[in-house]
Amino acid sequence: MASTLNLRLETLKQRVQRLETYFERRIPMNYLAHAYQYLSDPYFVAGTNLPDWLSVVDRKVRVRAKPAQLLISSEDKQTSRTAAGIAQHHWDDQWFHSTPIFQTLNLEFSVAIREVLSEQAGLRAGFLGHILVEILLDWKLAENQPGLLDEYYSVVETLDVLHLQQTVNRISKNSTDQLEAMVPRLVNAKFLYDYADDKKLLLRLNQVMRRVRLPELPDDLLDFFSHARSKIQDHWQTLITPPDIAFPRFW
Repeated sequence: MASTLNLRLETLKQRVQRLETYFERRIPMNYLAHAYQYLSDPYFVAGTNLPDWLSVVDRKVRVRAKPAQLLISSEDKQTSRTAAGIAQHHWDDQWFHSTPIFQTLNLEFSVAIREVLSEQAGLRAGFLGHILVEILLDWKLAENQPGLLDEYYSVVETLDVLHLQQTVNRISKNSTDQLEAMVPRLVNAKFLYDYADDKKLLLRLNQVMRRVRLPELPDDLLDFFSHARSKIQDHWQTLITPPDIAFPRFW
């Protein structure tokens, strides 16, 4: 029995890793965790979120770290800070997704979701395990600091989105004209507030499911959310603590 269970867990772990390769840069969810430390620096905030915003609005457009770093020395401060934020985003993703606590919670959530969804789980269990860790970390950070989401959206609202779009088009191999319209919609939707409510969270997750052409999630998953929140409550500090290694500084 134990060997069979271990085999199932190892198989699921491999599936999760394959799914992360496909989904990780397409449907990222932790906007606040990337930005919350830098809210006094609006264009750096924009840079930390741009890779994720672009994965929603125009998946063909990627702002990678190396070309972004070439613009950090720009004399234009908005361009420089945006580029630095992009570099910070990629560095933070690298260490965050490689930490034992993220990988443990990711796998644990995936196994539990698979049990809830049973034979209908398909690709969704591994995908959801990953993004729920990120979503609920944003929820926990906002819960810890009342007013943090208000401040985040206020900062985003001040941005010159056309300038951001121009910076993106200097960094990316492919250009976009979609960002200028997307960021105001992001501010108006204020969907990060919905992470605090289980039913609204399920609604947002099903929007993601439709976007990636996976079956929608049943209400049965609502009972799992309280367990997942308790796990994030227990481990959020470890999740946001970088490993003890030398870090580049982009701020």
